[in-house]
Amino acid sequence: MLGRSDLFAGSLLSAKERGEVFDGLLNRCRWVEVFYAWRPNLPDEADNHLIELGVAAQADAIVTRNLRDVARGELKFPSLRVLTPEQCLEVFQCPP
Repeated sequence: MLGRSDLFAGSLLSAKERGEVFDGLLNRCRWVEVFYAWRPNLPDEADNHLIELGVAAQADAIVTRNLRDVARGELKFPSLRVLTPEQCLEVFQCPP
């Protein structure tokens, strides 16, 4: 995704800087294997994997700008929130 330059046309970060941010993110992530397939039945079938990964990882939230589709699944998971990046920064504040 970071290689898709059209997504970052208005970005203040260079490709190198975006790579550094991504490396920092990956440093905080953990690998989660998914052994089942929940079918939340989102309007866009291609988005279902986001909910499945969030449930498998016991995530607190999925962060996306696609709230319209990702939050509208038929199968609900009350402990999994769907947040915009701005909401994420408000809810999960970084330590000083």
